[in-house]
Amino acid sequence: MSSIKNFTLELNDLQFVGKNLSRPECVVAEKDGTLWVSDNRGAVTRLDPDGTETQIGNVGGEPNGLAMDTEGNIYIANLSGAVYKLYRDGHHEVILSELDGKPLGSVNFVFIDSRDRLWISVLTREIPWFPAAARPRPDGYIILMDEQGPRIVADGILGTNEIRLDADEKYLYAAETMAGRMLRFPVNEDGSLGEREVVGPDPIAFGGFVDGFALDAEGNLWVTTVLRNGLVIITPDGEAHTVFEDPNPEALERGVAKVADGTLTPEDMFACVGKTLQFPTSVAFGGPDLKTVYMGSLAMPHLITFRSPVAGLPLRHWQ
Repeated sequence: MSSIKNFTLELNDLQFVGKNLSRPECVVAEKDGTLWVSDNRGAVTRLDPDGTETQIGNVGGEPNGLAMDTEGNIYIANLSGAVYKLYRDGHHEVILSELDGKPLGSVNFVFIDSRDRLWISVLTREIPWFPAAARPRPDGYIILMDEQGPRIVADGILGTNEIRLDADEKYLYAAETMAGRMLRFPVNEDGSLGEREVVGPDPIAFGGFVDGFALDAEGNLWVTTVLRNGLVIITPDGEAHTVFEDPNPEALERGVAKVADGTLTPEDMFACVGKTLQFPTSVAFGGPDLKTVYMGSLAMPHLITFRSPVAGLPLRHWQ
């Protein structure tokens, strides 16, 4: 086992990849070094190893979370209310836009497991999503889509952000953004979920609104704290430590107070950007050894990157 509990970085240890990205919220890395990044100008941007950036597809709305299947197609969770399948040539199809005759709400993330089932998180049943951040309400939920069709497997979540299964697919982890904590659910054979439990500190930190995360090969959770402009690691024993952060303490304190009284505005939120980092939102492991970390964000024109002492957990397309 590595000494991951001692792993920290200074802001000047971080490097940046890309230069003209637009709301690069989520990142998928391929073995050959190609990166696929969500892009609010259309669908995704492909970032080639030589630095070439190519916009691909046009699904409109607000493309957010991404997943890749074994054929290299991209699944896009769109906050405007649907899940899309984007083929590598740029054409797309809608995979899911309603459930039981009702709109999905603000679809946040999609995850593909080893059985090619789709796990879909919905931040809130409301579109647009921001009112549910300003005045949090437990209307986030999780959908499982398999050969039986789509169905809700968890509900009553305060802002369901990224979701991922562990290496053995015994647990589904979920970032509960507006509660500032990580959850996990036991996964039953039929895909139903058991009782939720909190993983790590509750909340993870003051103003620690958790966003995207990834698991590494040792079972650690690498969790972004979006308004703290930071990254926290939670180890399997439940301990947490900050790897780095770039907070704006005064703006964060104001923002937390306004969430508490239901008066948060987009201006309050964006006041929390750091001097170097602006709202990191996701973690992806890449490189030949899965030890190169890439992080997306809401407000930076590039990705954050650095080397990890531990390899990431391979995703479906990597296998």
